[in-house]
Amino acid sequence: MKVLFILKRRPDYNGEIHSHIGISTGLFNSATFTSNMLVDAGVDSVLEIAIDNNCIDRLVTKHKPTHVIIEALWVVPEKFDILQKLHPTITWIIRLHSEMPFIAGEGMAMNWIGKYLDYKNLIIAANAPRMLKEVKIYLDIKYGRLNNENRIIYLPNFYPKVHTKKIFNKSKKYIDISCFGAIRLLKNQLLQAIASLKFADSINKKLRFHINIGRLEMNGSPVFHNLKALFENLKDSGHELITHEWTPREEFLKLCATMDIGLQVSLTETFNIVGADLISQGVPLVGSSEIPWSCSFYNADPVDSDDIYRKLYATYYSSLINVALNQIGLNNYTENVREQWLWYFNGKK
Repeated sequence: MKVLFILKRRPDYNGEIHSHIGISTGLFNSATFTSNMLVDAGVDSVLEIAIDNNCIDRLVTKHKPTHVIIEALWVVPEKFDILQKLHPTITWIIRLHSEMPFIAGEGMAMNWIGKYLDYKNLIIAANAPRMLKEVKIYLDIKYGRLNNENRIIYLPNFYPKVHTKKIFNKSKKYIDISCFGAIRLLKNQLLQAIASLKFADSINKKLRFHINIGRLEMNGSPVFHNLKALFENLKDSGHELITHEWTPREEFLKLCATMDIGLQVSLTETFNIVGADLISQGVPLVGSSEIPWSCSFYNADPVDSDDIYRKLYATYYSSLINVALNQIGLNNYTENVREQWLWYFNGKK
């Protein structure tokens, strides 16, 4: 048994800023965590970055795996006409990282997903239970339920155990609230900024609202322009929008550790690695019920700014409890994830 994870290098890769293997993103970090977990459990596993479809044969020839996991949708189905002739014994797994509302923005998604199972030794894996159910509905109708047995599987995201705590400094003039991640409509940054402004005013502090820049996805450009305009029109109030370039993981974790509260009240998620990064640094998190491991008491309704405000207020006055409950939820969730992966590759927990 040998597992090879293959990711596609992002088109905005910059060799001067990022490591030689590719830009540090949630997808890369997630796959790295999972591969390392398998290695620790005794499964031979390695991760590689491909420039495009044409790199796959070389990487497979180099490592000679029994299973190849293609992370996310980037390999055209027709490529398997060639790959399966060259490597007929390999099991290929296309691993989906999105819920259906997000993947609806990928114009080729239903076409590709609908063709993958035309190829033998090819499996589709979802990293979220709802997506698993919905892909099965689609492909069971196309191929027949019995033909899909064991060909549509569940392989969720893994994250290392976390235990860090930090003391909430309430004496500052400012409050630092982050809403990190790619800027896109379903991440819901604008509404969270409005709720944060209300919250900061209610505790007589100036808001420093932190976001990442450099990745505008799924029509995210208008979101960014609206965030900029919101804070530019409030510049006399003392509230600020602070932007951060994407950085390697170690630097991002240091940035996370400087935050007072993290916001991830998204409209759709399958895991939310940014939220896990914040919690790993002892930063309290206000999320949504879309995050499968987050504490429900501190989750907010993603379409209700008043509810986001209330959860920010509750978090401000019980930050250590927030962190403890979210860390318990994250650790329990990922232990179950570990068992799921080992059951699939080892037949044991």
